Amino acid sequence: MRLTIKVPGSCGELVQGTLNGKPFLVTCPIDVYAQAVVSPNSTACFSGCGSKAQAAVAAILEYFSVKKYPFSLSITSDLLTGKGMASSSADIAAVCFAVTASLGKTIAPETVAAIAARIEPTDGVFFDGIVQMNHITGVCQQEILGIPPLQIAVFDTGGTVDTLRFHARTDLERLNRENEPLIRDALALLSRADAVSVGKAASLSAMANQAILYKPQLPKILAAALELGAVGVNAAHSGTVLGLLFAPDFSSAALTKAVRKIQFHFPHLTYWRTVRLVAGGYRINSE
Repeated sequence: MRLTIKVPGSCGELVQGTLNGKPFLVTCPIDVYAQAVVSPNSTACFSGCGSKAQAAVAAILEYFSVKKYPFSLSITSDLLTGKGMASSSADIAAVCFAVTASLGKTIAPETVAAIAARIEPTDGVFFDGIVQMNHITGVCQQEILGIPPLQIAVFDTGGTVDTLRFHARTDLERLNRENEPLIRDALALLSRADAVSVGKAASLSAMANQAILYKPQLPKILAAALELGAVGVNAAHSGTVLGLLFAPDFSSAALTKAVRKIQFHFPHLTYWRTVRLVAGGYRINSE
């Protein structure tokens, strides 16, 4: 039997920072996926699996005390890497759920999160819904209900960010502590869960993060986006992408026009595509 598991990536985070010195992020899963395919094979065979995905395979086999794995496993992804789109987290989670399913077993997202966090700081895109989680430990703190399916025009500011190196910064704890009042305000706005409040929350968090990972002309980009009908801008707090957030029912023609104007006025930005904010989790298909 052939199994296919899909896990969404992200466009950065809706909010990220620390509360009382403890790190957290609020997920921003999108309708772009990493996919793991498992099929029977006489010997284990892995395709498209980088070192992090292979570490996830080893962790799952150890978790279930399996010594021989008679399956082939392949990973494909439409996500950009090194940009803050949870590409590694989606790969790792897809592998964990795929290997588990191929063994005829089940595993909780909380266990996958703990495994993923041992490999690198993890995004929680594989938890159901939109969640607030500690991305260092993998502990899910709460689900945030009622977030609307915003449209997100994704732009890249250029370059890449190494997740492990970023989180090893010696100034990160201090800078996050200094941002805590703003981050608390962002969470309060997010809890209202309407499109405008979510946009304001994400914008506040993105702007606060400028002291940690600067994105050129972000205040001007935000102002322009709001003038063009966006409800706000969100950022990859440890990556390079920005998302222009639009209400679910915002006109596609007006959104296309807004993207073109942003491209014209901010040529350092590279438009990727327009996506939709979706519920996190994993999807499994068997053939």
